[in-house]
Amino acid sequence: MNDVETTSRPPEPVDREGEKPLHHSSQPKPRRMGRLLALGVFGVLAAGLTFGAWGYYQKYLRVMETAKQRRDFVPNVRVAAVRASDGIILVSLPATTSAFAAANIFARATGYIAERYADIGDRVMAGQLLAKIVAVELDDQIAQAEATLGQNKATVQQVQANLDLARVTWARDKPLVEKGWTTPQQGSIDVQNLKALEASLAVAQANVVAQEAQLRVLNQQKDYQKVVAPFDGVITQRNVDAGSLVQADATNGTFLFTIMRGDVIRTQIYVPQDQAFGLVPGVEAVIRVPEIPNRTFPGTVTRIADALQPGTRTLLTEIDVKNSDGALASGIYCTVELHIPRKTPSLLVPAEAIIFNRDGLQVAVAEDGVARMRKVTVARDLGTAVEVTKGVKAGDLVILNPVVELAEGSKVRVASQSAEPPKK
Repeated sequence: MNDVETTSRPPEPVDREGEKPLHHSSQPKPRRMGRLLALGVFGVLAAGLTFGAWGYYQKYLRVMETAKQRRDFVPNVRVAAVRASDGIILVSLPATTSAFAAANIFARATGYIAERYADIGDRVMAGQLLAKIVAVELDDQIAQAEATLGQNKATVQQVQANLDLARVTWARDKPLVEKGWTTPQQGSIDVQNLKALEASLAVAQANVVAQEAQLRVLNQQKDYQKVVAPFDGVITQRNVDAGSLVQADATNGTFLFTIMRGDVIRTQIYVPQDQAFGLVPGVEAVIRVPEIPNRTFPGTVTRIADALQPGTRTLLTEIDVKNSDGALASGIYCTVELHIPRKTPSLLVPAEAIIFNRDGLQVAVAEDGVARMRKVTVARDLGTAVEVTKGVKAGDLVILNPVVELAEGSKVRVASQSAEPPKK
């Protein structure tokens, strides 16, 4: 088998000289092809790297050009002038109106309501009769007290007569006793009788005084049967009608009427601590009612508390408003505008100029085309403007809505100046 296979294999080709087979001469070709392939791959990589480096370089040039433009760019900014605050602070606070005076009227006499002369909504004058209470037993007590007083006065007269007689007797017996014409015992009897009658007279006179006081109490209770208005006002509540039984008691007396004085309306407000300094009686105030938009009610601060509320740090303030035409009523929601004199000077800066960052509160001031960063101290926030006490001065031009990139020393160009901050 091996011999057959050997004899059947075709002879290898040889070169012309017959020295070597042809396939031995073709062995170096794969090696050259590998070199060419490596050179091609290297060329491609080199071209890619060159192209990438060129693109990166072009981007670098564009970034540098943008940075240069940004560095050399001078933005247009709007500015507003810092203005000194006015001498008056306007403070607007919610409030509720109340009557200048209000009184709940209770029964001071026990009995039945005979007549009721006033009802809810009636305007009454001071001393006007509101109701009449009937108590028949009180009339009987007064009659009895008057009779007892008469008896006591008669007793005084009787004792006084006896005392006068005793004095005359002693005046007659005294010389006789001194001369011995009558016994000393008789003189002692006359003296002691005189002293006893003097004491009896004092007791009788005291009884008269006590009875007169008791009669005055009963007569006062009689007067309490007439329920009168304590001051001019309006009846806002009525709890009895004719025939109602009422009780006179210091703790559980019958509640008859409520009367309120309406010619002057009192308003109580609580002013916050940061606005209370400078608030004194006499400060002007204006009351506005939402339901009466075309009218204001002027008033003045009449009284203030001397201490702030510890929980809210507010100052209780009362304002009296004249209400002669009755336009205001008790219990109305309103707003109070106080014109408080300013105690400490401050400056107004637009709220849109404030910068808040890690350095705190700042403003950017435009000076000779350059932005200067200034730290400020804010005293009050007024909404569209803030009051500052440090950092700027009146007349400084602060940049409104500054960009984030704005920094100390940045060049700026003032495009326009905004209106002045609103007055407060």
